[in-house]
Amino acid sequence: MALKIRLRQQGRRNLSVYRLVLTDVRTRRDGKYVELLGFYDPNHAESVVKVETERLRHWLNLGAELSDRAESLIKKIAPELVKELRDKQAVSRAKVCAKKRAARKNKETVTA
Repeated sequence: MALKIRLRQQGRRNLSVYRLVLTDVRTRRDGKYVELLGFYDPNHAESVVKVETERLRHWLNLGAELSDRAESLIKKIAPELVKELRDKQAVSRAKVCAKKRAARKNKETVTA
């Protein structure tokens, strides 16, 4: 089951509020979710945002992906969390590249 952290729309017309939820990628935008991770209310003069960063970090470490909107919201509140996620992704990409490079080098030595 692929999990995604995204915003779930609530409220009424012209007064929408959003919940930051962990959900299966196949569920619709306002469908059921696995866990509530926070909320966002853009209707006040100062946007009200509350996010449970420890639970968010837990699910990101387990492989959940962030949607674009959720990522931009989290960057405002916990930029260190997004930086940590990007660093992990860069390390994993570097490992994959190193494996490919080693496989290509091994293949060249075998054929030569």
